[in-house]
Amino acid sequence: MNKKIKIALLQDQCYPTMADAEKAAMERIREAAANGANIICTQELFLTEYFCWKQDPDFFDLAVPLPCPMTERFAALAKELNVVLILSLFEKRAPGLAHNTALILDADGSVAGTYRKMHIPQDPGFEEKFYFAPGDGPFRAWDTKFGRIGVIICWDQWYPESARLTALDGANIIFCPTAIGCIASESDELGDNQRNAWLNVQKSHPVANGCYYAAVNRIGVEHGTRFWGSSFILDFYGNALAEGSRDQVEILYAECDLAAAEEHRRMWPFFRDRRIDAYSPLMERYHDHY
Repeated sequence: MNKKIKIALLQDQCYPTMADAEKAAMERIREAAANGANIICTQELFLTEYFCWKQDPDFFDLAVPLPCPMTERFAALAKELNVVLILSLFEKRAPGLAHNTALILDADGSVAGTYRKMHIPQDPGFEEKFYFAPGDGPFRAWDTKFGRIGVIICWDQWYPESARLTALDGANIIFCPTAIGCIASESDELGDNQRNAWLNVQKSHPVANGCYYAAVNRIGVEHGTRFWGSSFILDFYGNALAEGSRDQVEILYAECDLAAAEEHRRMWPFFRDRRIDAYSPLMERYHDHY
């Protein structure tokens, strides 16, 4: 395993068709690989528009089984370029059963693992419970040619348990494909507050877990939602190694030093000092006092 690796995030927009989105992603993967990236991650649901803006059974036609010819094409690309790919997809698992899934392809084209989004939101403009069953779990990490990595997806990012359990399974880097923004008709002040909350809550994840953290978002306005881009890569102090714009298609890069992360965990041993004997109340929905 290399101790220093380069990661890339593909911050992108919506495309007219899934074929157009696949073509654009493959072009940017090639560009990222040519620039030295070892692990490359797409935004959430990169093949489609953010269709969860309304409840429409026809949108289930966008779901793809795993594997399928499309994923096989990306697997061949991963092998050709010697890169690890994280692809965020709308998965058709069975008739009437779909997931918001990340497929992790190793650098030899094999499937390193899959992660199905665990926390599913339901808000105006984000009608995800209509489409996605929550993942079966657990939060975990996978060994790849370029290190042990974990994935959480979008709404998972608000829950410290998601990142903690992924790190406890050995993840040195946590990737978070996301599709998040604000309702375009709401005030700029509210949108900025929401974006700041999104940034701030995630800055704690790499600090509390002594790892690298990378979140990749989409841009553009889709059906009344303004996606705010702002993809980023953080080190284990929460410092930004790369920051994306709010409105540009771009590739973000950062070098992750896994040896430095291990040394940091030795000096800040949060895992050692956890009081696992005191955490059982976390398994309760709420602490009622009656």
